[in-house]
Amino acid sequence: MGAGTGASDDGSSDHARPYAPGSPDARSARAAGERRDDHVYAALDLGTNNCRLLIARPEQRSRRKSDMLRIVDAFSRIVRLGEGMGVSRRIGEQAIERTLEALEICREKMSLRGVSRARLIATQACRAAENGAEFVERVRARTGLSLEVIDRETEARLAARGCGSLADPRAESILLFDIGGGSTELVWLTRSARGCLLRHWTSLEIGVVSLAERFGGKSVSPAVYESMIARALEALAAFAERTAAERRCERFHLLGTSGTVTTLAGVHLGLERYDRWRVDGLWLSDEDATRAIDQLRAMDFDQRAANGCIGPQRADLVLAGCAIFEAIRRLFPASRTRIADRGLREGMLLEMMEADGSFAPQRGD
Repeated sequence: MGAGTGASDDGSSDHARPYAPGSPDARSARAAGERRDDHVYAALDLGTNNCRLLIARPEQRSRRKSDMLRIVDAFSRIVRLGEGMGVSRRIGEQAIERTLEALEICREKMSLRGVSRARLIATQACRAAENGAEFVERVRARTGLSLEVIDRETEARLAARGCGSLADPRAESILLFDIGGGSTELVWLTRSARGCLLRHWTSLEIGVVSLAERFGGKSVSPAVYESMIARALEALAAFAERTAAERRCERFHLLGTSGTVTTLAGVHLGLERYDRWRVDGLWLSDEDATRAIDQLRAMDFDQRAANGCIGPQRADLVLAGCAIFEAIRRLFPASRTRIADRGLREGMLLEMMEADGSFAPQRGD
């Protein structure tokens, strides 16, 4: 599929090029209606819990680079790659098979759409697993896809790149957080004449899967929930101390990108089915966040599984995410949180397009 699997700290996009412009896949995609002069980009994010693919073209009509993605196709599946790793430190065979099946679908979608440039990343599960390198080789052998296992700093930077445009432009400082399956990234952003700058960052080995496996996720009593929060507070303490002297202006706010906060937004809105267009960019007040969490905690497992914004595959994980979010709110009090249904994939797409000269750098992104 292309260049190897090592992490790239400088964000360069000399990674897998799955389909050459003259390949049969690309020709068949054009015959199906793809324009010959368009570059088609793909970004794949394989996390501890989810496998997500986004395929896009540059949107030249937009004035803001952050909005210059015209989505061509998308795919998301819960694969639970990190299931059981808290005990074994290895990726299990059933998790590998689920993930390979999802990646084969991604391969087919990239072929159909005539993707000319792609970046395919794997995060915490592959970083931490004793058999992570073996898994990456199995993916390459079966699907032809070359996964790049990125380091923690690259993951934090890509998350900031992907959703930083949603930060309040009048805020002097913002705390971005991404609650994942096996890790949680936090980025302290500050404003300057050049836009949002990454001032501090951290990546913690705590996520919804690891926390739920440790404390249980199906039936969560108030005592268990507080134990989850205490564990998250412990993990967050060093970063809170490091950023304690940072200025927090009146418009300081949290910026969250993860299934936890998008689920809370859907519950807050009373959605019967999740709707990205209503959730992405939503402002959630501190009081609204508390009410949404209380609603979730009042549900039993079956009620969470039946909720259209949660579903049976995430019903045992969502309260662990709420506990991490609650710990963040306690250590970094803010009157509001902006919800982002965007992140790593968008960050990768924007960086690849910028490297190719699809648009010039602009202020504010």
